[in-house]
Amino acid sequence: MLEKLEAIQDRYHHLEEKLSDPEVLADMKLFAKINKDYKDLSEIVETFRQYKIVESNIDNARKMLKDADPEMQQMADSEIQILEPELNELEERINYLLIPKDPEDTKDVIFEIRSGTGGDEASIFAGDLFRMYTKYFESQGWKMEVIDENPGSVGGYNKIVMEVYGADVYGKLKFESGAHRVQRVPKTESQGRVHTSAATVVVMPKFEEEEIDIRKDDLKTDTFRAQGAGGQHVNKTESGVRFTHIPTGIVAESTDSRSQHKNREIALQRLYVKITESAKEKSYLEQKDKRKSLVGTGDRSDKVRTYNYPQNRITDHRINLTLYNLDNIVEGNLEEIILSLQRAENAEKMRVGTE
Repeated sequence: MLEKLEAIQDRYHHLEEKLSDPEVLADMKLFAKINKDYKDLSEIVETFRQYKIVESNIDNARKMLKDADPEMQQMADSEIQILEPELNELEERINYLLIPKDPEDTKDVIFEIRSGTGGDEASIFAGDLFRMYTKYFESQGWKMEVIDENPGSVGGYNKIVMEVYGADVYGKLKFESGAHRVQRVPKTESQGRVHTSAATVVVMPKFEEEEIDIRKDDLKTDTFRAQGAGGQHVNKTESGVRFTHIPTGIVAESTDSRSQHKNREIALQRLYVKITESAKEKSYLEQKDKRKSLVGTGDRSDKVRTYNYPQNRITDHRINLTLYNLDNIVEGNLEEIILSLQRAENAEKMRVGTE
């Protein structure tokens, strides 16, 4: 591990020098890339620096134990008792920081909420989820733009699609994909009975077009008139876009926007995500005997969370996390759940890395 950390430190210093290189300063794209790599290494290099200082202090204290003066020996022993737990914590932190990061975690996202089973109550719940998430986005300092919405007949949404921009958006929101279930007395229920309804959430990382490695020759493109909600303009123009990836037969389309250009962008994003997910699923199935992810395969049909209003309880089924502060969480205070899911993912990565 120490050799790896020394190499990381050497690269960090090399990048630091590059940032003052006139050629790099003249190329803003190159400067931005090098600066990002430099910042990404900063925390682990600083933690390693602290580790070496504490390790050196422990070595000096152990030398003092050989001193003939009992008082000096006692001082040295006390210092070791304090420093050794600190060294262990720093080592644990370094192991965590060495976990390979998913490059998609820094991406912005396309975020979709759709009502599921449960009729009007499912639409109302989809609206409640939208409110919860927008409050969380605000708390993170992220920006949001609604690109399509289809309101429910008695409130909430049948569907709402938005783009979310900011720092590490996908890394925090990727665990939200899946089926969210609610148990409560609906506003539409006159007998006071608890009903179970559902809404689905889909979170897709947003790629720049140049990042999407799909050959144009492998694509079949169709445009068509969008149907359903959206008004006369959508139905009169061929704003809908559908892509078919010929080698795999995977299809993705979008009618979310009135703009054909925007629908083309969204459909291409969806196609790329579907192709990537298909490859990941294949790899996952090949490795499933070796490992089992704590947070699931990312299958959108997975029931990820239950919101039980009568008991003020929320349960994330992937990590068996149950909290009794649903009233607080629906106000956008999702950090405890998201951190727990991130820790579970990192623990799994560390476990697999040691096998």
